[in-house]
Amino acid sequence: MANPIPPEPPLNYRDSGVDIEAGNALVDRIKPLIKRTVRPGVLGNIGGFGGLFEVPVERYRNPVLVSGTDGVGTKLKLASMMGLHDTIGIDLVAMCVNDIVVSGAEPLYFLDYFATGKLDISQAEEVIKGIAEGCRQANCALSGGETAEMPGMYASGDYDLAGFAVGVVEKDAIQSPDRVRPGQALLGLASSGPHSNGYSLIRKVLERSGQALDTPFGSSTLGLTLLAPTRIYVKSILKVLAQIPVTAIAHITGGGITENLPRVLPHGISAEIDLDSLDLPPVFEWLQEHGNIEQSEMLRTFNCGIGMIIAVDESDQDMATQILRDCGDTVCKLGRLVNTGGPARVQYQE
Repeated sequence: MANPIPPEPPLNYRDSGVDIEAGNALVDRIKPLIKRTVRPGVLGNIGGFGGLFEVPVERYRNPVLVSGTDGVGTKLKLASMMGLHDTIGIDLVAMCVNDIVVSGAEPLYFLDYFATGKLDISQAEEVIKGIAEGCRQANCALSGGETAEMPGMYASGDYDLAGFAVGVVEKDAIQSPDRVRPGQALLGLASSGPHSNGYSLIRKVLERSGQALDTPFGSSTLGLTLLAPTRIYVKSILKVLAQIPVTAIAHITGGGITENLPRVLPHGISAEIDLDSLDLPPVFEWLQEHGNIEQSEMLRTFNCGIGMIIAVDESDQDMATQILRDCGDTVCKLGRLVNTGGPARVQYQE
């Protein structure tokens, strides 16, 4: 008679690569970070099944909720290459809140999704520290999120991020193309670098150039310059909206000025951009030179030094510029809106 097959040892979730205790330890570590983002409207504490936020309806006649979601793209690969994870969360928040403020909305709360193959508590804490800092800069609450440990889905040390922001705006204050008129001035708010767009091309340029990330670049290094966190424009945009009748706002993300500015313009009106007004920051000059990238490709891939564009009447441009500068933004006049007929587009003037 054959010997019976001995029973296999019992399995648990940790045997499959998921460590529940590590997840709980991460939650304990990030509680103080989340507490720093609390703002009026937050109800309850982290750890529930859903984040609670009381919409400030007493401040609005007809409140409209505005939502946005985004990620950081392959800039995550650069952060992993450098082993620096404390600012990538700022990028995540920025990409979402800068999108919703374009509608005139004040961000209220933010949620994040962090996915990895095996949870590295210290790495995840650094990422969420950046998310909390981004929320602080945007004056929105980090009301919750999800940490997903998925063995076999990601290479060792890799992770992915997604963010979700919700804001509120008065219905009659929503930015709308019907307020746009020919002759209005276009003001550009300086970016802090490539922000979170075009990093697949950036990594290709790095590969072609053969230059190391620790190569000196200005007062910093090439890697740190490329990793500079996305600027958050929420406070300055809301400040200028409260004082100036802004007619259009465009967040310059993937697609550059070429693709993003027409999104907020009506049929028949186009933008004339003076290329001499674009003071191309050194990091973009480096990318163009080492990648042999044509000017048209630069303008439709990167922000080229401009992270946000607003349109105002010519008579308001000086006051708008001063308000934005008082908020810490670098501002330039990029051009104007013109009546051209046909679909909205960007016309570059040499």
